[in-house]
This record gives sequence, structure tokens and C-alpha cells, in this order.
Amino acid sequence: MFTPADHDFMQRALQLAELGLTTATPNPRVGCVLVRDSTIVGEGWHRRTGEPHAETLALAQAGERARGATAYVTLEPCNHHGRTPPCVDALIEARVARVIAAMEDPNPSVNGQGLERLRAGGIDVRCGLLQQEAREINIGFVSRMARNRPWVRLKAAASLDGRTALPDGRSQWITGEAARTDGHAWRARACALLTGIGTVRDDNPQLTVRHVQTSRQPLRVLVDSRFEVNPAARILEGGSTLVACAIDAPSRVAKTAALEELGCEVISLPGPHGKVDLHGLLRELARRGVNELHVEAGYRLNGSLLREDCVDELLVYMAPTLLGNAMGLADFPAPEGLDRRLVLQWRSIDRIGDDLRLIARLPDRI
Repeated sequence: MFTPADHDFMQRALQLAELGLTTATPNPRVGCVLVRDSTIVGEGWHRRTGEPHAETLALAQAGERARGATAYVTLEPCNHHGRTPPCVDALIEARVARVIAAMEDPNPSVNGQGLERLRAGGIDVRCGLLQQEAREINIGFVSRMARNRPWVRLKAAASLDGRTALPDGRSQWITGEAARTDGHAWRARACALLTGIGTVRDDNPQLTVRHVQTSRQPLRVLVDSRFEVNPAARILEGGSTLVACAIDAPSRVAKTAALEELGCEVISLPGPHGKVDLHGLLRELARRGVNELHVEAGYRLNGSLLREDCVDELLVYMAPTLLGNAMGLADFPAPEGLDRRLVLQWRSIDRIGDDLRLIARLPDRI
């Protein structure tokens, strides 16, 4: 159905889509390549919300050469008016001959309708080329559209014996500089960064992207059930922090006002046992357009997230060190038997400096 040349041009479109890895949120990362007579005549990628879509940019670059061309696009072209006009109309008006899409758009307002509009406009439409690769680039967007929750990636730095902090909570630094820089690259691609009050007390992190270049800082999210955060905590500096608590403490009104003065927001999401409703928090973040949620928390919050099936993927940097009887990655009950253990699926194992980067995915994800 697809030729080697089709694969090459779609691969180029995927490379373009990845250029929006840190900027396109909350929109999907999309690339488009226009080809006529086996030659690329136009390229485009979606940079950020409100700016032209990939197809529009590729058509503008191609001009009259778009007529009779094939458009390779990593996601089904949109057929609805948002901040920009529908891409299907632009493709039809440009009289492209063929559109090859890597995957259908999981957005319910599109979801196959864009492809049908193109077919109705007389364009030869095909879908499914390098579909899995396209899904991986937009795994968070797919998750938000299909499950009404972000894709949750839990990051940890651990010793070879699986310890992530000393008994007193200190964890800076278990891994080396190269691993920390790589971790910041993963922060940069996320829409939001989440941690817990225990980590804020022990490490007082900024939870920002610093070791790699970025044009935006992700939203910071603090899980603080009893609303104990100190207004002087570094995670609150510069605002853009969402604090999720579970109770209305007596000091809540005054402290809320103090945090709002800093540009932060406080929400109450009470759950069982006086804790924050984690599933409710994920739904709230999805409502705010968060596609990928990057977690850097302590073993208690990690355990809660895993227990409540709120984690999709683990990103673990493992150092060639041993810490002995220290804190582990997550605090949750041991299974009754090995047949009940949580089995993960390896995605990749790479060496980063002196450390290993392990990426594993929980089963039955999207």
C-alpha cells in the first residue's frame, strides 16, 4: 500500500513534528511534507497554539507547486474552526492530489471527519503509515483525548539497589550531571511537572527546566494534602504553580491569598483518607490542556500514584552506586505472590554519562 518513498517522506514529516516537542502544547505535535514529482516542495510543523498549522505552512511554502502534490502529514488534518481555519479546506483549495496521514486525530471533533472531508473533495486519502511512531510523538495528546487524563511519566534517580534517597530524605545527587541534563530535557517536553510536599520539604526544588534551552516553563503542580507549603518555598517562585490540597485548613484563606499574590493557584480536591484525589487531579489537569505530566516526587507520593494506577511510564536513571538501607522508589504493599507483581514492559535502556536510563511502560496503556 505504501512505497519506500512514502516511508521516507513520512519519516521526514515525523522529524518536523518533533521540532514542536516542547512548544506545541496543548496542541498535538504535527509535521507536514508536500511532494510533487518525487521532490519536496513544501514543509511545515506546528510551533505553538494560535500559530499556523503544519499543513498551512507547507502549502504556503509550496505555492502553486502544491497542485497535484502529495501531502504527508503526521496527524489527520483538522476539519473544524479553532484559532486557525480548517486545514482540510486549505488542502482542498490548493488542489493537492493525495493526502497520506500517519494516524487519525483522536480529538472527538475530528476523529476521521477530516479524512472524509478530503475524500469528498476529490482527494485520494490514505491513513496508517508509521502510525505507531506518530502516536508516540503525541502520546500525551492521545491520552488526553482518549482517556481524559494526561500521559503520566514518573521520573526517578536510583542507585543500583533501587534506592532513591537517604533515610532522612536527601536525594541530591544520586546520578551524574549528564543524567540530570537529560532529565531536564524530559521536563521540557512535559506540559506540567508534579511533586509532593515531602520533596518540597526535603529538597526545596525549583522544579523548572534549567539545564536545556526552552522557550517556556511547564506548569508546576504541588500535591499538598494538608496545605503545609511554606510561601517561601522555591517551587512557588515566579508563580505558575498549582497547589492541590485536600482540606480547608484554618489558615487556608490567608495562605491562599499569600500564594495568589505570588501568581500561584490553590485548588481543593479532597479524596479518601484525607489525601488529594489523584484521579480528580489528573482530570483537572486534562481540562487545563495538560498532555504529558512529568512526576518527580518522593517514595510516598510515587507509591500512591502507582497504587491508584495513575502512572503510565517510568523514567529511571540508575547510578552505579549502592545506598543500602535507604528509601526505595515507591512505597506500596508487596504483592501476595510473584504472580501478582506489577510487570512492566521495557521501552529502552541507554547509557547516559556514567548512569543508565531505563524507560518502562505499565501494561495495557493506550
